Amino acid sequence: MNSIKSLAPIIDENAKILILGSIPGKQSLEKQEYYGNARNAFWKLMFEIHHTEHIDDYQRRVEFLNENNIAVWDVIESCDRKGSLDSNIKDEKPNNFEQLFANHPNIKHVFFNGAKAFDVFKKKIGFDISDSISFTKLTSTSPANTITFDLKLEQWKVIVDV
Repeated sequence: MNSIKSLAPIIDENAKILILGSIPGKQSLEKQEYYGNARNAFWKLMFEIHHTEHIDDYQRRVEFLNENNIAVWDVIESCDRKGSLDSNIKDEKPNNFEQLFANHPNIKHVFFNGAKAFDVFKKKIGFDISDSISFTKLTSTSPANTITFDLKLEQWKVIVDV
């Protein structure tokens, strides 16, 4: 088992949407980039639902999220995990969402990138943390989730309606 820590959030003062994963996988941690595994559908989905050409440069990707009022973070601040699979996560400690929501009052909707992020948030934080925020679980963008890209896209389109 390896002890790992999440990345700092991608967020600015205009963020209205927060997308939460569980904790970055091995490739993302090595690159220090959210969704750094090229097989993860996250970035492709973001560009597709916003009708934007694909961006390779990570700093430009971060700017793209900020321009679209989207923040990205993880539910888990630290944990033990062998490999990159969520099923291998042990002893998870959550990030400080009370502070994040207090510092970013414009966040109106939280979307969970997969069941693990949703389940850990429900168990460790709870949905009563805010009366003004809506919470929605989406299918995981991970390559371990083998449903088709088109099915992922159909589910993820809801974020543009917020």
